[in-house]
Amino acid sequence: MVPDRLPTRLTQDSRTAAGTGPTSGTGGIGESTPRPDGTLKVTGEFAYSSDLWHEDMLWGHTVRSTVAHATLVSIDTAEALAIPGVHAVLTHDDLPAPVTHYGLEIRDTPALATGKVRHHGEPVALVAADHPETARRAAARIRVEYAELPLVTDEDSATAPGAPLVHEHRTDQHSGHVPHPNVVHRQPIVRGDVAAAAARAEVTVTGEYVFGMQDQAFLGPESGLAVPAEDGGVDLYVATQWLHSDLRQIAPVLGLPEEKVRMTLSGVGGAFGGREDLSMQIHACLLALRTGRPVKMVYNRFESFFGHVHRHPARLWYEHGATRDGRLTHMRCRIVLDGGAYASSSPAVVGNAASLSVGPYVVDHVDIEALALYTNNPPCGAMRGFGAVQACFAYEAQMDRLAARLGLDPVEFRRLNAMEQGSVMPTGQRVDSPAPVAELLRRVKARPLPPERQWLTAGEEPDVRALPGGLSNTTHGEGVVRGVGYAVGIKNVGFSEGFDDYSTARVRLDVLGGEPVAVVHTAMAEVGQGGVTVHAQIARTELGVTQVTIVPADTRVGSAGSTSASRQTYVTGGAVKHACEAVRERVLELGRRRFGTYHPAWATAGLLLEDGKVVTDAGEVLAALADVLAGEAVEVERVWRHRPTRPFDRRTGQGDGHVQYSFAAHRAVVEVDTELGLVKVVELAVAQDVGKALNPLSVLGQIHGGSIQGLGVAVMEEILVDPATAKVRNPSFTDYLIPTILDTPTMPADVLELADTHAPYGLRGVGEAPTLSATPAILAAIRDATGLELNRTPVRPEHLTAHLTGTAGAAGTAGTAGNGGRGRTR
Repeated sequence: MVPDRLPTRLTQDSRTAAGTGPTSGTGGIGESTPRPDGTLKVTGEFAYSSDLWHEDMLWGHTVRSTVAHATLVSIDTAEALAIPGVHAVLTHDDLPAPVTHYGLEIRDTPALATGKVRHHGEPVALVAADHPETARRAAARIRVEYAELPLVTDEDSATAPGAPLVHEHRTDQHSGHVPHPNVVHRQPIVRGDVAAAAARAEVTVTGEYVFGMQDQAFLGPESGLAVPAEDGGVDLYVATQWLHSDLRQIAPVLGLPEEKVRMTLSGVGGAFGGREDLSMQIHACLLALRTGRPVKMVYNRFESFFGHVHRHPARLWYEHGATRDGRLTHMRCRIVLDGGAYASSSPAVVGNAASLSVGPYVVDHVDIEALALYTNNPPCGAMRGFGAVQACFAYEAQMDRLAARLGLDPVEFRRLNAMEQGSVMPTGQRVDSPAPVAELLRRVKARPLPPERQWLTAGEEPDVRALPGGLSNTTHGEGVVRGVGYAVGIKNVGFSEGFDDYSTARVRLDVLGGEPVAVVHTAMAEVGQGGVTVHAQIARTELGVTQVTIVPADTRVGSAGSTSASRQTYVTGGAVKHACEAVRERVLELGRRRFGTYHPAWATAGLLLEDGKVVTDAGEVLAALADVLAGEAVEVERVWRHRPTRPFDRRTGQGDGHVQYSFAAHRAVVEVDTELGLVKVVELAVAQDVGKALNPLSVLGQIHGGSIQGLGVAVMEEILVDPATAKVRNPSFTDYLIPTILDTPTMPADVLELADTHAPYGLRGVGEAPTLSATPAILAAIRDATGLELNRTPVRPEHLTAHLTGTAGAAGTAGTAGNGGRGRTR
């Protein structure tokens, strides 16, 4: 049984790329080649996973807990089963295998709740029916009786004597190394002599910071289609970030060998980390195998807020010391991340938060502690920036406060302490590729500032779109103050701490219609990052062809790892390059066998494939690829790994834990209505080193997209959890606000290309670094405009007006911050 609206092969000819007409180049690396899926997406013709259809399919629906922590007393499914059109109702008792839990690293998440529920919205039961509305009505008829238990919602309630245990019988690899069972993982980092360095400090600044829970807010909700197969297995078409990780978790719960669970990537409407964990995958497969019918599941937006993990909220305490001339002496910090009810990727997030907590600065003496908690709040895991975002918000606020205390320019203070190639991280790892931190800061500072009072046009009414509050028409410029702020951040690229980070690529070179065509097959999840475009560019560059076909990602080829950690162009791009090089060598060997006696150049080592031909390094044509292949296809599969990393020492945190670092700096210019607490980000300038821009237009898109997500968490985005009930209060895009085009400022960008010689083509992961520094730059600009301390994110209007009304401001009180609290009034 084959469903409709399946993912299709994406074929692009560089001469007529994406229907745009002839291109100016070869469509290889370094060019802004259009995306082969771009036209399909903007015209609405692209098949997303929610578009999947099978004429015989049922619809699945999930029953979720209405409380955050409770014993499951009973589940009564009788009324639901009696509804006409209902084909199955499943609870934990119906699971087919002894393995009933799954997880990315720690197998602690039940496929369906058993014994108790640990967070609001946890899956309790499943329904399959012949119509989605029937499935929803049946789900509403399932009676679940709960006996509520005491809540664990923060560090105090998690670690207090006699605190309820979120997971009572832990046996995972971290359980023997944490101070309390409600601590998922803890990573200290100790280097140098902090006490002695603190004694030498002439200025010391401490600060406490709060980072809110951010949602990935991808536009395509969780969805997929499970089709039972004749061999007793199942074919799953799904939107995900990591096919083989899903497979490893799904198959044991289904009681099937992995070869009987066949996965194909369907169209993905964004991810940003939120699809790295399972959502509906196991549930759809369970229902399909139980009913013998294809089952489609599509979450609505409300359910999506409960169906995936979010960014960890955090509380951060920092202490920095410096000499009078501006040299950092030491740093102490403690970072507490709320991991929610299940581990997800919390251990790795802890490692990132700890190892990157100093920022892109040289500090020889550090005492760092980072940990993640188990609580009854929503589960948290991967999101763009992955632990480094929260730390960057805090350490950059500290840099501004230190600069103000020292009377130094905040940018020059940062540049004075900036790391460079050869600097040593707090983990003891030496940075062995370009680290142009000072130069990035110099570039954003050197940019001309945008004109003031941009809302005014000659002889006309103010353009309220350029003012805080926008089209709500709350101000015409009165009470509006400008502020400018700076920030810079550091993010690791790729999987870390000894993880075997590899990817697989299968490349075939054939002749179709008289022309050579390359076919590239990987399991890389295209989630919007443009990997399919880059893979085609690599194939054109290495094989000298114009036509490249990208096979839909599936589990028929080896793992490509996750589309996360800014790693896919590096790692899967490296695998595609490696496989193409092997194909090229086989093609040249074929040519030597067939034509070697006709020209002595065939015996040389400098032969290339260009424009469908074999040429010498001097450009002399030896043969056409079609003639060399002569009807014979060449296919190669290769696995590629980056250089190994090492786990951090559990006691000292020392170790070469990361494979690469990326850097970005921002300057934010804001206008603040100080009477109403409204903020307009006028400009968000950025400078970033990308090593090598394989597709400059895609690189710019990643930089802009990351910057806007940083803007969102700075001034509007936060999942609100009721501290009394641990229930989510705003699970909709009505109440959870994300930036729109009207909130998007101009974003001039400087892109540096300083090659990392350890990486394919010298490239550097791009997607996450701009998310880090955008947020603290905007907060610094708001502090500059208002003089308020603002130690939490996002900043809401009440945080900016509390001092006017005499109410307590949760984001900080008026005081010296940024440039000393000096705003420029219009």
